[in-house]
Amino acid sequence: MLRFDFVWESKLKSCIHQAALFGAAVLGLAACGASETSTPEIPAPAVQPILYNVLVQGTNIGVTEVTKTETGYSVFYEFRNNGRGPTINETITIDENGIPTAWQADGATTFGNEISERFSLSDGQATWTDSTGSGSASVSEPSLYFAQNGTPYALAVIARALLADNDQTMPALPGGELRLTEMDILNVANADGETSEITAYALSGTSYNPSYFLMRGQEFFGTVSPGFAILPPGYEEEDTRLRGLAAEYGARRFEDIQARTVRDYGAPIRVQNVRIFSPQTESVSDPVSVRVNGRLIGSIDAIDTTNPDEVLIDGAGGVLVPGLFEMHAHLGQQSALLNLAAGVTTVRDTGNNNDVLTDLIEQFDSGRLAGPEVFRSGFIEGKSPFNSNNGILVETEEEAVAAVDAYADQGVFHQIKIYNSMNPDWVPAMVERARERGMRVTGHVPAFTNANAMIEAGYDEMTHINQVMLGWVLEQGEDTRTLLRLTALRRLPALDLMADNVTETLDAMVERGVAIDPTFAIHEALLLSRNGTLSPGAVDIVDHLPVSAQRQARTAWAAIETEADDIAYRGAFEKLTTMLSMMRERGIFMVPGTDLGGSFTYHRELELYQTIGMSPAEILAWASQGMANYLEAGNRLGSIEPGKEADFFLVAEDPTIDLKAIKAISMVVADGKVYFPSEIHPEFGIKPFADAPSVTLPD
Repeated sequence: MLRFDFVWESKLKSCIHQAALFGAAVLGLAACGASETSTPEIPAPAVQPILYNVLVQGTNIGVTEVTKTETGYSVFYEFRNNGRGPTINETITIDENGIPTAWQADGATTFGNEISERFSLSDGQATWTDSTGSGSASVSEPSLYFAQNGTPYALAVIARALLADNDQTMPALPGGELRLTEMDILNVANADGETSEITAYALSGTSYNPSYFLMRGQEFFGTVSPGFAILPPGYEEEDTRLRGLAAEYGARRFEDIQARTVRDYGAPIRVQNVRIFSPQTESVSDPVSVRVNGRLIGSIDAIDTTNPDEVLIDGAGGVLVPGLFEMHAHLGQQSALLNLAAGVTTVRDTGNNNDVLTDLIEQFDSGRLAGPEVFRSGFIEGKSPFNSNNGILVETEEEAVAAVDAYADQGVFHQIKIYNSMNPDWVPAMVERARERGMRVTGHVPAFTNANAMIEAGYDEMTHINQVMLGWVLEQGEDTRTLLRLTALRRLPALDLMADNVTETLDAMVERGVAIDPTFAIHEALLLSRNGTLSPGAVDIVDHLPVSAQRQARTAWAAIETEADDIAYRGAFEKLTTMLSMMRERGIFMVPGTDLGGSFTYHRELELYQTIGMSPAEILAWASQGMANYLEAGNRLGSIEPGKEADFFLVAEDPTIDLKAIKAISMVVADGKVYFPSEIHPEFGIKPFADAPSVTLPD
């Protein structure tokens, strides 16, 4: 509907524009001083924009509109998924060599932060302003500006410039470099059966991973990722195939990284001179050595124990910590390997493109790709103008209950997750069926209801702390399917946490044993990030990150337009933190998850729980053995003991003294393989945090 409305609006504007021009020529002659016998001058027709559909799992959610101008391109880009999305108007000016000399973008990001980006290049001097501030550089060779908030069409502009370059590599502004790699030559067909030859490219150099996009000669054809695509109208039937190819390109990349960085020694491993963190005692042992036989811990021995068949890894007196659990993931290829490198060896996926995730897990299981163990949630969403396009969409209570059965029948989903647009009247029947099928229930609070109603309906767990707290500040009828579920947090500073309605909710959670998945770190990012200021969650890591991530770390999420907004959002985070402290005091069980991809943000998630009174040792025990028990996997995961799976990571300092020690991981062991983050991180443009330990192979 969005694309149709926009295209219709665009056509209407074009008609009005042309009518105005023709009206001036035909009806306004006298006013223009022309004689009645003059022949009116007919202007050239307006340049018609080229349209592209924005697709998620084949569903049309937006539009990209590109208009060629005398000096470059004018682009409009907008989509709405899950009640939110960006709106960008972009103008690009290029020189005779195809190098952008001016770039302008205006609009709003997915969460509403204003976009007002400018770039200019003149006489060898480049200047730019984005949400992080202003910068400049002297340019002595052809260089390409990489916009912080450019539209997807920017890929085509950059590609044309790189295709004309000898090695298809150029310096990037503000930093890094841009590299173009040809991936494939493909044939595609539209709905009329017309075929075209297109080329798939990868653009890399400033971000964690390449962007995959398509060109038809010099013409932009679209972009593809495993779950998202932009394609010309009429090519919707190619969506699934092209997204599958994007997944394959990514798989080849990660397969190559894995071949070069992941160690499968095929022999027992002895990690010498290490101390072990015990979740049971929340303490660190004296120095020992640990033998690993394949996927299992064989024994814990004296520090000087060795055997001639072993690979010896020098722990150098460091600490082994059990693998951690990211409990709010939406897993993808990139986050899989980065989570492993961060010691996050298990994730609970809380909603995804089911086919994409199934394929990814199959590649983990086959050994083609490295990734964490995955516990899956069956995502169920009600169909509405604001719905998310993950999982299964339903329009009736019968379909909602059938969706529960569909997930249960597959035998790989341990719970269902209910989302924003679900009719709350259907939830009790869904919970009842989930109980019958042996599945847990978690989710958002659907629009037009509150946490109390979902607790009464039988939720086992509430997702996101804001979903609980909004019920105390929203007016009846307000629609949380929109960004209101985030922006209404500005009302929290005025909330009395001792009020009866607050106590009623907490009492219900305690009485029924309902857990909370707060996603603490994402609320910090939403409420405390500011344009031009380093986000508090990135202070310790920003210098290690690639350019695009560094820019993002200095960018606000929400629209902070006034001093009052700034005060309100900061106050909201304080109130949210106080509420989590109150929940902890009441004994309400919490689970640590980020909704931010995990890895570095998971480390920050854990750090934040210190602000509600948890000690580093308590946090580590909770995030390892505690979550293993919660997922009913505590007999094999969660601690470093003989007979359990070898699932741990090595840090130099004692994280029970300073939790920040878990950011400098030198080695991870999982699923019978050894990972050295210092080898993995550079593949993503990340400066390593710790050196790999010394390894001695058996004779």
